[in-house]
Amino acid sequence: MTESAAVPVAVCQFAPAASRSGNLERIATLTADAAARGARLVVFPEYSSYFVDPMDDTLAENAEAVDGEFVEALTALAAEYAVVIVAGLAERASDGERVRNTIVAVRGDGLLATYRKQHLYDAFGQTESDWVEPGELGEASTFELAGLRFGLMTCYDLRFPEVARTLIDAGADALVVPAEWVRGPLKEHHWTTLLAARAIENTAYVVASDHPTPIGVGHSQIVDPQGVVLAGAGTAEGIAIAVVERAAIDRVRATNPSLRVRRYRVVPA
Repeated sequence: MTESAAVPVAVCQFAPAASRSGNLERIATLTADAAARGARLVVFPEYSSYFVDPMDDTLAENAEAVDGEFVEALTALAAEYAVVIVAGLAERASDGERVRNTIVAVRGDGLLATYRKQHLYDAFGQTESDWVEPGELGEASTFELAGLRFGLMTCYDLRFPEVARTLIDAGADALVVPAEWVRGPLKEHHWTTLLAARAIENTAYVVASDHPTPIGVGHSQIVDPQGVVLAGAGTAEGIAIAVVERAAIDRVRATNPSLRVRRYRVVPA
């Protein structure tokens, strides 16, 4: 890693639907646009491969393996545009009835990292666990790009600061958060506040991609290590791009060495 390490990052806010082929078409179009604008990392939302609201049996019927059609298509796009792509996948679960809410990071030569959602959204009147099998606790999911390390988490995990801290302890310089942050009273406020909080407390970037309204809150953002939004989308489909820089991380951590002086470690239960 070098002080000059810098990666242009794009968050692509779109609304995955109950059409696997349609979702891939939108991902291809948005990837081409983001790459043309200089992005080297392109981040899509949670459930990018297939999504239906409310969830039903078609979720499992359209689930895939990590080496299936969806990830193969992402890998081909990553090769074509010389980028790394992060996106959410409805992955086949072990019981054959539910799915895993999985995030993958791929580049042109294959899979870089896989993360399976640990905290399921059984809150605010929702029961994601009816349809989704939780991911097992284990090593933090990270990958490197141009001298910077990116850590994967998703959506409801944002409400658990210990998830972000385990990624930081694994060397992450930026937290990548694909999401489907469901709309509701104060939910937009929670989303933007928590994105900033995770950035500030970890002196790290946060790169978050959400579904647009009317189901999600939108406001996909790239947040710097002081909690400042460098680029963001509104409530409609769109792309936001900013640069993640090592020099900025180093400056903030020199001024605020909170990671170095802390007296607690996070250990998965």
